[in-house]
Amino acid sequence: MILPIVAYGDPILKKRASEISKSTPKLDETILNMYESMYGAHGVGLAAPQVGLSIRLFLVDTSPFADDEEYSVEEQEKLKDFKRTFINAKIIEETGVEWSFNEGCLSIPNVREEVLRKPVIKVEYLDENFNTHTETFDGLIARVIQHEYDHIEGILFTDKVSTLKKRLLKGKLSNISKGKTSVDYRMRFPNMSKKRS
Repeated sequence: MILPIVAYGDPILKKRASEISKSTPKLDETILNMYESMYGAHGVGLAAPQVGLSIRLFLVDTSPFADDEEYSVEEQEKLKDFKRTFINAKIIEETGVEWSFNEGCLSIPNVREEVLRKPVIKVEYLDENFNTHTETFDGLIARVIQHEYDHIEGILFTDKVSTLKKRLLKGKLSNISKGKTSVDYRMRFPNMSKKRS
């Protein structure tokens, strides 16, 4: 089932999400719905707060990046095959020289900004079967994981831009929260006027 994506301005996006246990109700169904919602919105990652659930769960599937000729054949292969579910993830380490990349977010449609992040991360997480993993990721995969991890920490990519950029984006972000934006996927807007048809 495709779930509506929660738009910028909803308090759930600024809240640190809660840990998940094996007894979390309907977790398998939630994961399936989130994958369906992510693909329906043409995303490469989706965190539970973005569908209105304040739990430490996010998904990543970087295969859409695999066709981008900007990346080496080796990188394209890695991106093509990377699909992962992260439960209760913890980024243990971030290393390397920060690099800039133009990021966007399904909760903040039609806004893209350059964001600096470290290129290599070490993550401890549970998969959908509650098996524990500790892995190191780099490049674009690391960046998508960092972006989604921020969501479960209550951080948005727009929080990471300069004060000047934040001021310039203020009007756009306010419009998004009111539903004054154009998207081809279902969204839930926190400040949408009930009078709008």
